[in-house]
Amino acid sequence: MESHYSAPFDVWIRRLFCCDLQALRSSKDFRFGYSLIKSHTSIMLLSKLTICATALQVHLVLSAPSLTNEEIDILAGQHVIYSYNYTERKPPQELVELTKAGLVGGVLLYDVHVNDDTPAAMKRLLDAYASSPAQALLKRLTGKATKFLVMTNQEGGTVFNGVPGHAPAESAKQIGSSANSREAGRQAGFGAAQSLKEYNFNVNLAPVLGVFREPMNFLDYYGRSYGNTTDRVIHPAIPFIQAQRSKGILVSIKHFPGLGSAEYNQNTDLAPVSLNIPLHDIKNIDTATFAAAIRSGVDMVMPSWATYPAVDKIPAGLSEIWMKHWLRGKLGFRGVTITEAMEAGSILSFGDVKARAKLAYKAGNDLILASQLNVTEGVEIRETLSRAVQSREINRADFLDSTRRIAALKSRTWN
Repeated sequence: MESHYSAPFDVWIRRLFCCDLQALRSSKDFRFGYSLIKSHTSIMLLSKLTICATALQVHLVLSAPSLTNEEIDILAGQHVIYSYNYTERKPPQELVELTKAGLVGGVLLYDVHVNDDTPAAMKRLLDAYASSPAQALLKRLTGKATKFLVMTNQEGGTVFNGVPGHAPAESAKQIGSSANSREAGRQAGFGAAQSLKEYNFNVNLAPVLGVFREPMNFLDYYGRSYGNTTDRVIHPAIPFIQAQRSKGILVSIKHFPGLGSAEYNQNTDLAPVSLNIPLHDIKNIDTATFAAAIRSGVDMVMPSWATYPAVDKIPAGLSEIWMKHWLRGKLGFRGVTITEAMEAGSILSFGDVKARAKLAYKAGNDLILASQLNVTEGVEIRETLSRAVQSREINRADFLDSTRRIAALKSRTWN
């Protein structure tokens, strides 16, 4: 049945009671939704659907939030993570002003950004957001006291540490190979949290949960995989996650459903990557690590830009099958999803950055990572999302659901 509808039953019912009639009347959802209702109970007739539609109209008038275009623009900004040129020791004034206006959800820094000025510079952005209209708007809509997201990749080792020269000194590969990998993972997590807090970061885009297949393949060569079996990855990864979260650091696992089978030269940052993994292995090896981490508790999931033909013909991060039916449906993830870099070579064939951002958002990504090292990319993506919500190209009920997930996330940071 799944191949004949665009939204599962619970989503269709939520749209019925939480969204506008324009979205409900999209022919595909309307026809399937009505057939679902008939299949769930034989006594429901067309008159029942008419009553529901009338109730919907009353519900919209009484309880739907009324948003101005300016407020939609602010909310769209909460869905975008900006970056800036690393040649500047501090965030440019343009980014500070956008943050004060409530139009920036967070910022991503790489190791080349980090210097002695970083703690004070990030504090300036945190304070700018605290005085912005975004906080009051999100408080009104969600009841959450939100904060600014400052993120990096602190995976461990010498290659993928956003705060260079700081813990964890060991790579994931070294941690996974230790005699007591659980304790090594836990201590690495505490070390990562301490390093990040020293520089006013509150999000770690780590760990990598890929199960590497061959020695010296893409993940193993750079020491980014804990091991070559599901257990060898889970044993250190979950304590690494839990230790950071206990200190107020938000954690994203990546790159769903896994890059463990990627060859040495298969890099999604540079070019399209297709991983011909059998469905059996995807279920029992690759996604098993993500399922275990989700059960233990994670804040975010970052999808891969690789393609997995056994499941879908487009990159996982652009695929509703992966993002909605597999990650949300099969694995039951209820947290925030965040894209990989929107300028990655693997997705350049899907249009300009604005088109790619819309595709990623519609597929099910809550946060869009504008990491091209300039503020302009983030502005373009925010404006694109805002226009799509205003024109109802993006369903407002879904947009508000996504915004609520982000607000809940942003209320849990240590700073």
